Amino acid sequence: MDRPALAARVAAWYADHARPLPWRDPDCTPWGVMVSEFMLQQTPVARVLPVWQAWLERWPTPDALAAEEPGEAVRAWGRLGYPRRAQRLHASAVAIRDERGGEVPVDLATLRSLPGVGEYTAAAIASFAHGRRHVVLDTNVRRVLARLEGGVEFPPATLTRAERERADAWLPETDADAAVWAASSMELGALVCTAVTPSCGACPVRDACAWLAAGRLAWDGPARVGQTYAGTDRQCRGVLLGVLRDAEAPVPRERLLAAWTSDPTQAERALASLLADGLARSDADGVRL
Repeated sequence: MDRPALAARVAAWYADHARPLPWRDPDCTPWGVMVSEFMLQQTPVARVLPVWQAWLERWPTPDALAAEEPGEAVRAWGRLGYPRRAQRLHASAVAIRDERGGEVPVDLATLRSLPGVGEYTAAAIASFAHGRRHVVLDTNVRRVLARLEGGVEFPPATLTRAERERADAWLPETDADAAVWAASSMELGALVCTAVTPSCGACPVRDACAWLAAGRLAWDGPARVGQTYAGTDRQCRGVLLGVLRDAEAPVPRERLLAAWTSDPTQAERALASLLADGLARSDADGVRL
């Protein structure tokens, strides 16, 4: 398999088909890229776009966000879900202001030291914001490589050493080409090599795909179980946070708990977890962000 030639074909496809997302604009700052990476974790692009745009208008730099209270970040996060990402993004902004002179770091180790920045996010920021050569291995890229070279419909549930080694083998030699490969392979998985109903006829490397050559064999590994949300503590936390986001003053505890009508005990538990996580604060006047 001629990986460099195939990567070049994917890059050429990307040049013609990439979505014009604002965090891909050449004028987008490293901070804008970093914000997008936090927001895009487990959240569709369509939901992120308006929040990202409003966020960058309000807080165009890490310093601007760091000057606000963490609760304002949670409020502006809106309904993107997983609000601890907002809390951690605020903490990262504070660290960048206080320890990095207000500049988003370039190297992986420093990026990894920031709150909420794991292996994938650090590599994505370094690659997309700074054009550095790193393996950027998200769900889409894992699926592309599992099909293209591995010949299976889906990658394992947990990232394996073999996947890391395969992804490293696909990484082009230069920083510029590697950064394009990171973006283009991800976009291929998002638009063409999708989890459901992939458009193999539109794939620029379909003639080299081991999974397609094998007849698109159905996944025979462990059952892929989707996440439930309705009725969970996570949904209850979201309802309570929604009340706090919309309130301009502290909300009396009893009124806040009454927003979740199905289970008072669950509401108490959800509020306790919000307070423990620092996503809400409680005082004599009530509960606030």
